[in-house]
Amino acid sequence: MADDLAARIEANPKYHKFVSTRSSYSIMMTILVMLIYYGYILLIAYDKEFLAQKMGAGMVTSIGIPMGVGVIVLTILITNIYVRRANSEFDRLNAEIIKEANQK
Repeated sequence: MADDLAARIEANPKYHKFVSTRSSYSIMMTILVMLIYYGYILLIAYDKEFLAQKMGAGMVTSIGIPMGVGVIVLTILITNIYVRRANSEFDRLNAEIIKEANQK
């Protein structure tokens, strides 16, 4: 029975579109997070002087601190965007595909 259900799901064109859309979106979001994170790490490795600059006259905080916090905040934001889309669009499409496969 499970093999039959899996075969019906596999035969559904919506399933292939779903997998393609979800995979490309996941890859895009992963690349975005990696660019942000590794960009910051490369900046630390190759331009310490820039990150060590003070924010302003008489300030103690360097530019690197808010940039590091920005990396964390952007990562949380990107994760939130992905989860919202996964919980709405991807879950809905998944439920439709399973429902169609169970009806046949």
